[in-house]
Amino acid sequence: MTDIAIRAIGLSKRYRIGTQRAPYGRLTEVLWSAMTSPLRRGGAGGGKIDFWALRDVSFEVPRGGVVGVIGRNGAGKSTLLKVLSRITEPTAGRAELYGRVSSLLEVGTGFHPELTGRENVFLSGAVLGMSRAEINRKFEEIVEFAGVGQFLDTPVKRYSSGMQVRLGFAVAAHLEPEILFIDEVLAVGDLAFQQKCLGKMGEVAGQGRTVIFVSHNMGAIGTLCPMTIWLDHGQVRMSGKTSEVVPEYVRAVGWDLGTGEIHIEDEQGRQAQVSRVRVLGPNGEVTTIGECSEPLTLEMLLQVREPLPGLYAYVEVRLPDSTTVLMSESLDTDPNPIDNLGVGDHIVTATIPARSLGPGKYEVYLNLACVGANEFNVHSPNIVASFRLHDANTLRGDARPGFFSTLLDWRAREADAADVTVAAEPGEGAAKGRPK
Repeated sequence: MTDIAIRAIGLSKRYRIGTQRAPYGRLTEVLWSAMTSPLRRGGAGGGKIDFWALRDVSFEVPRGGVVGVIGRNGAGKSTLLKVLSRITEPTAGRAELYGRVSSLLEVGTGFHPELTGRENVFLSGAVLGMSRAEINRKFEEIVEFAGVGQFLDTPVKRYSSGMQVRLGFAVAAHLEPEILFIDEVLAVGDLAFQQKCLGKMGEVAGQGRTVIFVSHNMGAIGTLCPMTIWLDHGQVRMSGKTSEVVPEYVRAVGWDLGTGEIHIEDEQGRQAQVSRVRVLGPNGEVTTIGECSEPLTLEMLLQVREPLPGLYAYVEVRLPDSTTVLMSESLDTDPNPIDNLGVGDHIVTATIPARSLGPGKYEVYLNLACVGANEFNVHSPNIVASFRLHDANTLRGDARPGFFSTLLDWRAREADAADVTVAAEPGEGAAKGRPK
């Protein structure tokens, strides 16, 4: 058995655009159109334009590999998955797939609005290639994942769009293929369910299945995919390690990546100094771009040459115009973790929780100081690092306004009698309670 799960060789897909079939008319109109068509602009082609959605795309994915596919809208990502899934025939080239294949390209594939959720689980599962025995075995797990148990025997046409999305993904996510194609499922559903989807995809990837994942969510790509293919105008612009491809893509689309790691020149005369500052993603990797839905850690390497009682650090996160949007001190933690550190090297971290900051560019200022009147000879260069946050997990995405992206405690309940205020009759209570 080959160690290659997917091999694409010169895949190309051409579409003919800019044409519209004329309606049937009278015989004289058809004859006149035939006589004059060579004289019209565009000649006999009638304005036809060839659009290459894919052009000479070649790559290999090893068995058990998890590969991300990124690119702007219209770059050919979805077309690639449709060609690999045998939904669309390529104009040129070929794709070789070794293993049972399943595709999650459109959530809700196979749903019938008049059938109940229960019936649609079996129908959609069959459309996606599951046997009835396989669906029966996984039925309870599918329903629990979707969270629609109480509406299971209700026709799907009465489901909200979000409920349909949850049920559709739950069915597709519980397939057991050897090769799985996933196309931007995180663009739908609420934030909690998107995180649930990410967790499920991570579980699938961890089981040794081959996955190709198309997404605009750079955080998800970085978390799930060790390798990434960047498509640009239907062609492979770059492929390789995700840690190398994503920064190049982000730079190309006009984002300033910022500075994820800086080193400070050593000054031997100092009792303490910061020698390195890094911005770390959720997996501990140095990064300059993060997701609003994931934590980000600010780390500094602190060299202590003499014990320093009362020492503390503080951090400010600012906008590019120097507006401070977040400030914290090690004194906020009781006890202060860097008070009176021993001689040697120490790692000091401050973690920005998920959903704290909104999308945008931020600069980091780290500094050292001391409590009270003690004077310490410490190195406090007002160090600047920077990072950018991306938000693909909300309907507004990166257009979401505001400094913060905090999860508020949203609730709803039925109003009782005490909640309902009866309007006062005109002139009866209008002046009551007014200050005199």
